[in-house]
Formats: sequence, structure tokens, C-alpha cells
Amino acid sequence: MDERETATVTTKVPARLDRLPWSRWHWMVVIGLGTVWILDGLEVTVVGSIAGRLSEEGSGLDITDAQVTGLAAALYVAGACSGALVFGRLTDLYGRKKLFLVTLGVYLAATALTAVSFSAWWFFLFRFLTGFGIGGEYAAINSAIDELIPGKYRGRVDLIINGSFWLGAVAGALLSVLALNENIFPPSVGWRLTFALGVVLGLVILLVRRHVPESPRWMFIHGRAEEA
Repeated sequence: MDERETATVTTKVPARLDRLPWSRWHWMVVIGLGTVWILDGLEVTVVGSIAGRLSEEGSGLDITDAQVTGLAAALYVAGACSGALVFGRLTDLYGRKKLFLVTLGVYLAATALTAVSFSAWWFFLFRFLTGFGIGGEYAAINSAIDELIPGKYRGRVDLIINGSFWLGAVAGALLSVLALNENIFPPSVGWRLTFALGVVLGLVILLVRRHVPESPRWMFIHGRAEEA
């Protein structure tokens, strides 16, 4: 009968992280990672707001209102679920930081391409990929935040960042009012500009996120104790 030994990993890293007082560094983590909820709220609201404009003649897309609010919305959710499953596994294998940079890159590329869609099917594809990036963001970032934020603050931080979805929703609604004003922008241009805010916000987040470190917990578990 084979005897199998189970190795026990012992580390004081989690306890040390939990003892840290709240600092500017923690704010950087919250801003760099937690703002994905704002992006999600922005995307969901913008598409609902521009649905009527997209179905109009002259929008540049041969698409119906029902396709925007039905098919495109369903593809966005399907992409988010797929992204969460795929990147959720990859973030455990390759680290939090690599994946939360990759997922933000996927989101940025997809939402920018949505803005330049020239047919309904390209619009549908890019909505799926946008959701894929957002879903991946949730998977990579939830783990990173829980591992970097001290335990005594974690509940409040989770509550705040989840509530920030509605900040994105408000921003998306206000942007749509401006961009869909035909006295300012032509019908074929205004709806495209509504996706620009997501790109700009995503780039700002990327600049902050570059300075967020890898999770010490993840490094220790994967044999990089000295770096942790």
C-alpha cells in the first residue's frame, strides 16, 4: 500500500498583510482594481441608452432595436460568463497581475472596436468580447482584492466597489444624453462616441494598475516565497 505525504505550506504573509494599517497603497489597489464595476455599469447603461439610435437609418448599422436590447445584451452576458470561467482558471495558474492586465486589455480592445463596428454582426461579436473581458476582470480582480486588502477592511471595500457599478451607470446615462444630441453629433457618430468614455477610463485604470503588485499569497503558494 503506497504511503503519500501531504506537504503543509506555512507562512506569515497573510497575517502580516492583515495587520497593515490602511494607507495610500490600499487606495491604489482599490482604484486600480475595483473600478471594473464602474466599467460594467457604463457598458450596460450605454448600450441600453443608444438602442433606439442604432436602429435608426443613418446609424451605420443595419440592426433593430430588439437585436440591440436582446441579442447584443445576451451576447454580452454570455461573454462575461465565459470570461469569468476561462480567466478564473488562468489567474490561479499564471498570477493575478498578469491576468488583470490581460483582461483589461481585452476589454479596451473590444469596446474600442465596438465603436467602429460597420455591421450588426461585427457589433454582436465585439459585444461578446467586451463581456469576455469584463467577466475576466471580475475573476482576476476579486481574488486579488481579497488577497491584498486587510481582513478588517475587506467587507467594506467589497461593498463600496460593488456599489460603484451605479457610478458607471450614471456616467453612461449622462454621456448618452450628450452624444445622442443631433445638434452636436451626426447620428452615425454620436453613438460611437459613447464607447469612448470606457476606453478613456480603461486607459487611466491601466496606468494605475501597472503599479499594483502581484498577490503575495499567490507567489508563496507557487514557490516564490522570497518575492512574497
